[in-house]
Amino acid sequence: MPGGGPIAQRLQRALRHGTAKPLLVLMLATPAVLLLVNGFIDRLGPNPAEALIRGTGDWTLRLLLLTLAITPVRHWTGWHVLARFRRTVGVTTFFYAALHALAYAWLDMGAVWADILRDIPRRPFILVGSLALLGLLVLAATSFDRVIRAMGASRWQALHRTVYGIAVLGLLHFFWMRSAKNDFVEVAVYAAVFAVLMLARWRRRPARPDARG
Repeated sequence: MPGGGPIAQRLQRALRHGTAKPLLVLMLATPAVLLLVNGFIDRLGPNPAEALIRGTGDWTLRLLLLTLAITPVRHWTGWHVLARFRRTVGVTTFFYAALHALAYAWLDMGAVWADILRDIPRRPFILVGSLALLGLLVLAATSFDRVIRAMGASRWQALHRTVYGIAVLGLLHFFWMRSAKNDFVEVAVYAAVFAVLMLARWRRRPARPDARG
């Protein structure tokens, strides 16, 4: 449904406006700000440490799936302007993942790095979460125009396709965390969203994928 009616066209013009990206950053940062503020004023419930760790982890997975959804939605709607927001959402995903890891290291492990390093291989969900964080770090560090030019578009695209594997690691990390409490509803929802996005990728591969987001 390329183009769309007058309302769709006005929305696309708004998305092209210079203030669109700053507003998006503000919106994406709001959950983190609310979590931190509620933590400082002791409004995160009886276990604030768990609430911070879980909240930052949940938002990491949501934003990771949102990043993956941008290209399929762009194809379905014909709104090619959405591509300009992919890098912003992707880098913000890493920001939330880093907050999640920091909350775990500080609030769960007391920032004792020797204990953290021993904990990573001992607990599988920590191991896969750490691998996902490392992958997001690499993608965030290579998301800038200078790096894209230095690597070349084809190598850059090949590297950034690993985001699908990172998403699998994130889902596995989330599954193992929830399985301890026999809570699989959210896991099923996120897995279903990921499956739809992967199906969309297999059904329609763009002839010339964008090198920039």
